[in-house]
Amino acid sequence: MDRNIVYAGSIPLDTDVLSLNRNAMVALGFLAQACLGEGPYVDGLACTPTSPPSLGVVVGPGSITQLSVVDTAAYGSLPADAADPLVKMGVNLTSTSFALAAPSTAGQAIAYLLQATLIETDVNPIVLPYYNAANPSQPYTGPNNAGTSQNTQRVQRVQLQLKAGAPATVGAQTLPPVDNGWVGLYAITMTYGQLAVGTADIAVLPQAPFVAYKLPQLRPGFGSGVQTFAQSGAFVVPAGVTQVEVELWGGGSGSFASTSTAPSGGGSGGGYARRRIAGLTPGLSVPVTVGSGGSAGGIGGPLPGAGGTSSFGTYVSATGGSLNAQATLGSPQNGATPSGVGVNGDFNAGGSNGQAGISNVGGIGGAAPLGGTQNSGTTANSGVFPGGGASGAGTGPAGNTAYAGGAGAAGFVIVRW
Repeated sequence: MDRNIVYAGSIPLDTDVLSLNRNAMVALGFLAQACLGEGPYVDGLACTPTSPPSLGVVVGPGSITQLSVVDTAAYGSLPADAADPLVKMGVNLTSTSFALAAPSTAGQAIAYLLQATLIETDVNPIVLPYYNAANPSQPYTGPNNAGTSQNTQRVQRVQLQLKAGAPATVGAQTLPPVDNGWVGLYAITMTYGQLAVGTADIAVLPQAPFVAYKLPQLRPGFGSGVQTFAQSGAFVVPAGVTQVEVELWGGGSGSFASTSTAPSGGGSGGGYARRRIAGLTPGLSVPVTVGSGGSAGGIGGPLPGAGGTSSFGTYVSATGGSLNAQATLGSPQNGATPSGVGVNGDFNAGGSNGQAGISNVGGIGGAAPLGGTQNSGTTANSGVFPGGGASGAGTGPAGNTAYAGGAGAAGFVIVRW
């Protein structure tokens, strides 16, 4: 952080104070960037119905941290610096109210977008006293004794804006787009005849960049504690822990047996999900289900099994690989589809489908995300752990021999805190 040097007996300059303010702002901006990145990030700014209820909402105090530049305009005697980027924080200390209107046509609804951005303005104009060299005891009123007022503060605030969409049939209303340089925070829906905004009418937008965690909630890092589950069980939240990160893989599906004339397709891979879960209570027992791998198909039966779903309570899950509805005991060559998918994760991914059997070679087994595929051969091979689908069975070197199918790999669950 830059610091000014002053000397005893030297004449103070206005730039001494201005540079002090700018240097402090630059230092705080880089500190914010080191902690949060370039943003934007929003804290506070809770949107709630008015009290008593009305056709309006109130946005509470809060802040927005956003990439800007040092100064777009001259700062007192210091020149503008619009070339150097700087993370800045706008702060609203008071609440902001907005009025809404319901559609005037029966059967219609309207969606409102509440968006925010950083705004910087010069405010608080005052007529300042100036030094009068001709008569020091009688200061000038404003520069050159002209009585002109001058802004005395440059403030950074959160600018909020409510945008109304077009009224449309209930369920068909669309949210207005977020403007360039702004961030969308809330969607507020009003229907015909509505007399007040309720809590259920206000929804946080999925992409709204609210700060999810505060320092007291954070531990040294996910991974300081790890528990893995290869079988179903329960996770008991450790003492002092309120949030965890969970990874899950669903089980892979098994493959059909081949016939003496047709190879079988490969099984499909299980899905994958990853999620950070906050607000847990130490001592809470969360049921953990590990999806089983699908069973292998037998010659002439039984049919192969689909992969099982892995889950962490009701918070997040990953489904298992499926079977191909077009594959049968007598015509098993189609690869298994669809694969499993992640559900309710911060990141969700699907596995890959099984490949069809060709000629006298079984199809390749599909993979779960971050897992591997299973190569095919004359006989079927079990799926690759975690969550891989089994490869299909071939028909032998002469193309006239039936072989049993393979089993899918089981799922897996990892919990970190």
